[in-house]
Amino acid sequence: MSGPAEERKPAQWTDPAPTYDKVAADYADRFVDELGHKAFDREILTRFTVMAKPVSRATRPVCDLGCGPGQVGAFLASGGLDVIGIDLSLGMVEQARQHFPAMTFSQGDMTSLILPDQALAAIVCFYALIHIPRTRVPLALREMRRVLVDKGPLLIAVHGGEGSLHADEMAGQSADLDVTLFSLSELAKLTEDAGFQVVEAHERAPYEREYPTPRLYLWATRRA
Repeated sequence: MSGPAEERKPAQWTDPAPTYDKVAADYADRFVDELGHKAFDREILTRFTVMAKPVSRATRPVCDLGCGPGQVGAFLASGGLDVIGIDLSLGMVEQARQHFPAMTFSQGDMTSLILPDQALAAIVCFYALIHIPRTRVPLALREMRRVLVDKGPLLIAVHGGEGSLHADEMAGQSADLDVTLFSLSELAKLTEDAGFQVVEAHERAPYEREYPTPRLYLWATRRA
């Protein structure tokens, strides 16, 4: 990725789907087992699983939103949750289906989900909100609130920093991706303004194999 850039207008923002479609197979090879070396992620996802399990069922599942090749959703499912995955990239959806054939994955846009109100027991959104222009992040968060049950938990992970980044390489291939960076306080305010109550907020340094940005985690619950 290149260094922090001036914020671009939403109309100038790059659609991430073509890049993810192109790199999907290589991306999956690189990241489908990534939780094995991410102790903090495993710990918070395990606690999230315990919280969501009493209300998770096939008719009201947990959603791995921006699921990529499905590794986060599969981790939740291994803890006994009913999980579906949604991703903007059809290539990523196909990879998720190949790697985790027992789960359900579909293509969708987090700013306009084809789900009824309060259809989901919980949402996990790891490193997908970063591909939304900053001015449209409130729209995505309000949509998450709409499809969550009252008091349903939401767990978000993003890259920390200021401004935005542009990536011209991913998984060893050319890319054209814009990335919004957040501070923890900004992410918390955006989430609260969208109708959530923040439960936990964390920041950790990047692991050795990760891109060198701080990693931010926000756990919130939907206000009625």
